[in-house]
Amino acid sequence: MPPPNWKAKAPLSLPGPTFAAQAKLQKLPVPELEQTFRKLRESLKPIAHSREEYDATVAKVDDFARGLAPKLHERLLRRRDETDHWLEEWWDNDAYLAYRDSVVVNVSYFYGFEDQPSHLPQTQASRAANLIRATMLFRKKFKLGQVPPEGPKGDPWCMDTWRWMFDCCRIPGTDGKDWSVSYAKEGDTGDTGHVVLIRKGRFWRLDPFKDGKLLSSQDLERQIRYVLDSTTHEYPAIGTLTASNRDVWARDYDHLRSDPYNANIIDDIHSSAFIVCLDTEKPSNVIEFSRSLWHGAITLTDEGVQLGLRNRWVDKPVQLIVFDNAKAGLMGEHSVMDGTPTVTMCDQAVRMIKDPSFDHGVEISSAVPVALDFRVTPQTEQAIKAATVAAFELVDSQAMSFHLTKYGKAAIKRFQTSPDSWAQMTIQLAYARLLESLGQKRQGGTYESATTRKFYKGRTEVIRTVSSESDAFVESMLDPHAPWSERKDLFREAAKKHIETAKAAGSAQGIDRHLLGLKKMMEKNEVGTVAMFDDPVFKRSQHWALSTSAVFSGIFEAYGWGEVVPDGFGVAYMTGFDDRLMYTITSRKEMPNKQFCEEIARAAEDLYELFMVEDAKM
Repeated sequence: MPPPNWKAKAPLSLPGPTFAAQAKLQKLPVPELEQTFRKLRESLKPIAHSREEYDATVAKVDDFARGLAPKLHERLLRRRDETDHWLEEWWDNDAYLAYRDSVVVNVSYFYGFEDQPSHLPQTQASRAANLIRATMLFRKKFKLGQVPPEGPKGDPWCMDTWRWMFDCCRIPGTDGKDWSVSYAKEGDTGDTGHVVLIRKGRFWRLDPFKDGKLLSSQDLERQIRYVLDSTTHEYPAIGTLTASNRDVWARDYDHLRSDPYNANIIDDIHSSAFIVCLDTEKPSNVIEFSRSLWHGAITLTDEGVQLGLRNRWVDKPVQLIVFDNAKAGLMGEHSVMDGTPTVTMCDQAVRMIKDPSFDHGVEISSAVPVALDFRVTPQTEQAIKAATVAAFELVDSQAMSFHLTKYGKAAIKRFQTSPDSWAQMTIQLAYARLLESLGQKRQGGTYESATTRKFYKGRTEVIRTVSSESDAFVESMLDPHAPWSERKDLFREAAKKHIETAKAAGSAQGIDRHLLGLKKMMEKNEVGTVAMFDDPVFKRSQHWALSTSAVFSGIFEAYGWGEVVPDGFGVAYMTGFDDRLMYTITSRKEMPNKQFCEEIARAAEDLYELFMVEDAKM
């Protein structure tokens, strides 16, 4: 059972720039009701399969808009006035903490870093040591309140979720809802704390401080080598339990924790600043690299299936993963913190190490890590077997493709258009061609994530990328007789509409969070009385066949997450590189994943050619 007010218990950092702007941030607004319904009608038009279907849906939308919606809206406005954040609790629970499927694939995300700088040893121990030292230096900077707020200059974003980056963990709940616990202490200056290492399923506690001083890279590397040398065989795959269905994991967790000795180990894991996974694999290409970060590798041994998930504790918000060939990245837990804070952390830590002047410190300690070996009962042994079967089936059900274009932001900017709109229209064109080749109609909507962190405790809103304008552009590209100039004009109209929709979403003037709020304000006797919520076109518009989002760091070589519906795709992309766009496409195996990736590659080339041809004519 979640303790009351658990979220308020994670402390802020010391006074400084990090949280200085919090008091000036506005509360998350509730959009005007008429505006939301106008945008909803507009967004449903391209989702409908016929004019008759659309008209039938709009009639239900109008019934709701004239009937119950104004009353629900008034209740929502009262909730806004009476709370710090009208959406926070609903979003935490409905989107994440009450979600019971495995967080692996379904919720967690990954970043893959560029290689260890060439002037440093190309070993797993060196890479892990440098990452620990740099991340601890960044953590200290955060604890001291010295990390500048993210966001555009003069428009700082809310930093509230940063409280959940270090020294905390998600807890599986037996009542159908999880929560998170923070072990951070008020007034902490970042000169204490520990790290948990995992190697071959064995957990270790590493204390990277001595008398308040951070150990050197050499000290840390020596301790990591000790772990590598001392872990000569596989240990019970306790970590795999964390990848189970949340109700299953909650049951196994309670049994595991019922032994006070194990409970102390779990507390060490939960209270660690972060985890470092020392994987035995050596990914040799971007797909192996990405999949190993995303859900761990699958290795078939004489003893059976061996999962990389044995080397994870997926409830931790930050797990740094370092492979035997010194490749490295991050697996993130998403429930109370979105991906942008960890982008900043990873970017700064990796860039610190990259700098030849990085302070590696002076050797000051001969300590060694402490092994944290669980007591494993027959019940836990059976739980591990069941978790391994379930995790294997989950991981094996997934497909992934990856594409780099031959051009990037520099060319797109030269064409005087938004790189994000360009990437999104590429996806729309590719998906339309895919559906056409399969003889199918549109399966659902497109979710693009927009941050609402300009508001206090803001998280995200949906950019509904599909529009009448994007459809018109796509249709022109599918029409072999459409003039090039018309296609280009229609693209610009589609991009303009996309930018408009994205700006509105970032200002908390989207559709979907407001509709969620209205639905949540229904009283028991009102539930099930609104025909709109059961309408096929409305439901199709919230069936995210394409779940898309972009982040950027120049040190990332991989980035992604899983699809959000069984018949859909996850499309992670980056537009910040001057010379390339990066797309990672995930889906279930039964979906035409490779074909969709090929269509994205073709659409990207066609769009580039469209603008190059027009430029050549000028």
